Amino acid sequence: MKEKKMYYKGAPKNELTPITSSWMHELFNDQDVLRGLIERYGSPVNIHHLPSFNENSKNYKELFESYGLKYRIFYARKANKSKGLVKQAFASGIGVDTASYKELEQSLSLGGNSENLVLTAAIKTEAQIKLAIENGVPIILDNEDECILTQSIAKEIGKIANVGFRISGFEVDGEKLYSRFGFDVDEVVDFIGSYVGEQKTFDFLKVTGLHFHLDGYSTHQRRVSLIASITIASTLKGKGHELSFLDIGGGILMNYLEKENEWVTFNENLKKAVVENNNDITFNSNGLGFRLEDGELRGKLNTYPFFNTVNKNSFLKQVLDFIDEESGLSVASLLLRNDIEIRIEPGRSLLDQVGITVAKVSHRKKDAKGQWLVGLEMNMSQMMSSSADFLLDPFMLYSSEVEKEESVDVFFTGAYCLERDVLLKRKITLPRLPAIGEYVAFVNTAGYMMHFFETEAHLFELSTNLIFTGSNEKLSFFQFIDDNKIVINS
Repeated sequence: MKEKKMYYKGAPKNELTPITSSWMHELFNDQDVLRGLIERYGSPVNIHHLPSFNENSKNYKELFESYGLKYRIFYARKANKSKGLVKQAFASGIGVDTASYKELEQSLSLGGNSENLVLTAAIKTEAQIKLAIENGVPIILDNEDECILTQSIAKEIGKIANVGFRISGFEVDGEKLYSRFGFDVDEVVDFIGSYVGEQKTFDFLKVTGLHFHLDGYSTHQRRVSLIASITIASTLKGKGHELSFLDIGGGILMNYLEKENEWVTFNENLKKAVVENNNDITFNSNGLGFRLEDGELRGKLNTYPFFNTVNKNSFLKQVLDFIDEESGLSVASLLLRNDIEIRIEPGRSLLDQVGITVAKVSHRKKDAKGQWLVGLEMNMSQMMSSSADFLLDPFMLYSSEVEKEESVDVFFTGAYCLERDVLLKRKITLPRLPAIGEYVAFVNTAGYMMHFFETEAHLFELSTNLIFTGSNEKLSFFQFIDDNKIVINS
């Protein structure tokens, strides 16, 4: 008997086909379970698949071990709020990078300690620093004022603070890379040598490593910066500081899309539509960063680069295999020769294939332009990052088989009283108009999309996060754990 087709990927025009995993399709095929979850927890629900998180962690470990490197991986907690992922990180033998008091406090209560946590907050309060020092958690210092505050608190507590120094301003191809964060690379050695250590101004600070986090995704900038950091670490070791690690932060590219040609075609079609002032690709002709000025195309696509041939392990390999001209050694060999542990803090790439967001259709209407708007029981903050749009085709989950394809173009809209609450700015083509109560699934949303800008405007409830452990048994409602029910040790 022919199996009924109940779900369809949207957008056969200007397709951007996402990479998906078997666990996602297992869910799409069992709408009884999904219906039960949404009836119980409301719309939208965020579902997190722990085995996929484990696999990403395992792949990074195997890469570093293939070089014989000392390493440590810290999951960047800011990418996703789920407590279950923190517990899974510890269970997988990796750490967690925290960027606020609550992230640190919660991570400690979920099993974190001085070995598997780090505090890297952009703004560090007295409470954060005190909590970190009391628990021996390393603090990555950004400026002299943080040194003064950390020194004061450590002295008051009577406990040495384990710190790393964030550095920036690396020179790459004759250009000094700007960042608002960190100590300048040209000044950090003199600062640490002059002021940090026994019988010096900051005698309650123990420097154990260096940290940088570069804006953007250039492997070349990272390898040049890493070589410079190794030189700085070596110099500081010579001055008596026991530096043991270099942390290169995150920004490790991942790939969301199956086909490069779709990504290229979409970009070219969008640019052409903007130039010809005939953009029917996006809502209200949004150029997603492209604009027409004086008849010329200006700007650039203001989204994440969703297709990347070099990503995750291959991204790191390009950094580690790079040959330093001065020494003739690879970056990996330099780390080994200087006995330095490499650390990374990926968020997005550790969450690849880990999460989906499922929302319920509330209404359908035609606007004044004759466009179909499909209202979902969610809002734009529940699938939002700093990107201008989330460029992955969604999946429409129908309650019955599509007997006759009507090919209807729609835009998905949200629950905020804002004209701009359009969940995807791309026009999505579906085989038929969704019915009230059917579901839309947005895939691979765990990294920065679910929570990073989520708000409670209009007093809406925050979305429920569910942890799915996966199973070889028949899919069941009871295999999903409410993240809010995960026990925090007091």
